[in-house]
Amino acid sequence: MPALKNKMKAALARHELQIGIWLGLSSPAVAEMAGAAGYDWCLIDGEHGPNDLPLMAAQLRALAGQGASAVVRVPQGEDWILKQVLDIGAQSVLVPMVETAAQAQQVVEACKYAPEGRRGVGYALARASGYNAIPDYAKTANDQICVMVQVETRAAMANIAQIAKVPGIDCIFIGPADLSADMGHLGDLNHPEVLEVIAQGMKDIKAAGLCAGTICLDPDDQQRFIAQGGCFLGVAADVVTLQSALAQNVGQARQLQPPCPARGRAGKLKS
Repeated sequence: MPALKNKMKAALARHELQIGIWLGLSSPAVAEMAGAAGYDWCLIDGEHGPNDLPLMAAQLRALAGQGASAVVRVPQGEDWILKQVLDIGAQSVLVPMVETAAQAQQVVEACKYAPEGRRGVGYALARASGYNAIPDYAKTANDQICVMVQVETRAAMANIAQIAKVPGIDCIFIGPADLSADMGHLGDLNHPEVLEVIAQGMKDIKAAGLCAGTICLDPDDQQRFIAQGGCFLGVAADVVTLQSALAQNVGQARQLQPPCPARGRAGKLKS
């Protein structure tokens, strides 16, 4: 019995649009709701979300059997965290702050068993193999691991063509928030200079034949990304969605007008 098929990796290889949601609340209940909502993927954020390995594992379990594929963003591209995240059952990982082809190569090797990489062999103890219930896991796992690297600096954007040549990279994800900060436009993701660099990056990714990814919550930005050829698109974040819904709810409630107090009948004077 081989490793489970990674349907999202297969869809990205066909350049099919995959929409998803960012999970930053570290809640298995929220992950379960999001997984059943109709998204193609749900990303468990271990970089900026307050997640540790047990919380990640709980959310992976909550997503198992749901319609959405699970993705884990690790805090950094180190071997130890990639090994542990893969062992707890993640098949798709997003690695932030990759700037060079050498870094991308190290990430791929950390995610793959030998001879393609150097992922530590401990699958007999891991959830990834069904706790050793999948006898062919080690021989088939590499083909089902989806490796996505995040480019989010000017240096990284300039190196996209070289990064894309690294075998084993399935998607190059443009991080607009850090990129805008690196370009001196902190918080202004739609500054013309930022959009120009992103547009060029999209061309470079597309020319390399890889899938491009990003996150944008505004419909106009989403449509521009799709028009540029992107296919891995974050369209929501649990924190933003909940905060916005709460603010809207309380705003509407504050508009409610209480009824005027009823006027009592004046008492009659006794003679």
